[in-house]
Amino acid sequence: MSSQEVLGQAARLASSGLLLQVLFRLITFVLNAFILRFLSKEIVGVVNVRVPLGVFWSLFLGWIWLQLLEVPDPDVVPHYGAGVVLFGLSAVVELLGEPLWVLAQAHMFVRLKVTAESLSVIFRSILIALLVLWLPHLGLYIFSLAQLFYTSVLVLCYVFYFTKLLSSPEPIKQQTLPISSITDLLPSVTGSKAFVNWKEAKLTWSFFKQSFLKQILTEGERYVMTFFNILNFGDQGVYDIVNNLGSLVARLIFQPIEESFYLFFAKVLEREKDATLQKQEDVAVAATVLESLLKLALLTGLTITIFGFAYSQLALDIYGGAMLSLGSGPVLLRSYCVYVLLLAINGVTECFVFAAMSKEEVDRYNFTMLALSFSFLVLSYLLTHWCGSVGFILANCFNMGIRITQSLCFIHRYYQGSPHRPLAGLRLSPVLLGVFALAGGITGISEVFLCCEQGWPARLAHVAVGALCLGVTLGTVFLTETKLIHFLRTQLGVSRLADKMT
Repeated sequence: MSSQEVLGQAARLASSGLLLQVLFRLITFVLNAFILRFLSKEIVGVVNVRVPLGVFWSLFLGWIWLQLLEVPDPDVVPHYGAGVVLFGLSAVVELLGEPLWVLAQAHMFVRLKVTAESLSVIFRSILIALLVLWLPHLGLYIFSLAQLFYTSVLVLCYVFYFTKLLSSPEPIKQQTLPISSITDLLPSVTGSKAFVNWKEAKLTWSFFKQSFLKQILTEGERYVMTFFNILNFGDQGVYDIVNNLGSLVARLIFQPIEESFYLFFAKVLEREKDATLQKQEDVAVAATVLESLLKLALLTGLTITIFGFAYSQLALDIYGGAMLSLGSGPVLLRSYCVYVLLLAINGVTECFVFAAMSKEEVDRYNFTMLALSFSFLVLSYLLTHWCGSVGFILANCFNMGIRITQSLCFIHRYYQGSPHRPLAGLRLSPVLLGVFALAGGITGISEVFLCCEQGWPARLAHVAVGALCLGVTLGTVFLTETKLIHFLRTQLGVSRLADKMT
């Protein structure tokens, strides 16, 4: 398969995943906004921050959550103990489907993954909404049962799909899979083999260490919240809602692109080889794609940052009412908009780096992640004491900045001996930068005079100002970033053609 064919396949996977994500996330967004109107921020804080931690440690540290850590007031958050147990059970159920998830990921079943996860989230949100309306006195039972229902639906989606696929009469589909039946994934012991395959055990241990470090880097602030009690349950709830809302764009746009184009880079580039020693056509295509993705990530992140500052309070007021729009919510979301910019750039750079790194370079990177994990936890604790919950976002920005710097250095070294300069995607024209600055100033002034205590006519006027500024900004992008526009048009065309052919 040529690099252009791989690129077309990656673009098709990214676009289909993006469309499905947007469709399903819009539904869950509306449902979550409805649910928040009937909940206190204390119970949201317990559900979204404290209880999921009990999932990961349910077999070892579940009793600590019930005996040693602070237990919320049962009058405010009832059924806390049962919630921890049910969340732990849901973790076990989800692990049952993990082999099928890995199989789907390895064979690029992107639509299966997006559909299964999105349907599970939708059903969970619907169940929560119904229980909150009809049986609000159940407290944490609502979220615990919904989480168990979510994992059950998720696992059943994978089981149903692979059962149907493996029983299909088409031999081609079956030959591409390493199993002939789902029972092949179950543990088995034969007399001719050792009870433990030590080679696979070492590989599993390596993956566990990397996953543990990534868990600290992505969820570390929740551990700090839990073990050090630096935020009350109400502040934890507001932080988690803002965190989920702020990361919505990252999950909708950046995640499908990162996953699809990681597969593209991994197939086009050869590990353990310098760029000058590989097929130059493939290296050139990879450089062009990387430059375009960096430009796309930068423009998307800048747009979110500039307009997010002026519309954070309005968005939170519409999404969760006064519980979110008053207090620390708007400051948190504005800070998260800056973090989204760093997330966008880091996602693109790391998807290339992980596809091109040699084994030794990956090991060195894991060591760096260990140091980052420790510094991130310490910095989270210190910054939160200094400036409240926004300190977690600042610590995340610092962590992401270090990772971006490391990835940029690798990309620079990788292409140093070639004529390609993909990092040029991080440069914008002065005209476009000026338009971004002007849009930020105009929308900021509009927020001061029109939002958010002036009534709905003023709010609509504020939205109209933002829409006008956004239109001018996008128009400037079309005029100044012609190379990126050409890339998007051609690859979306490839994607549509591939969809028609399949």
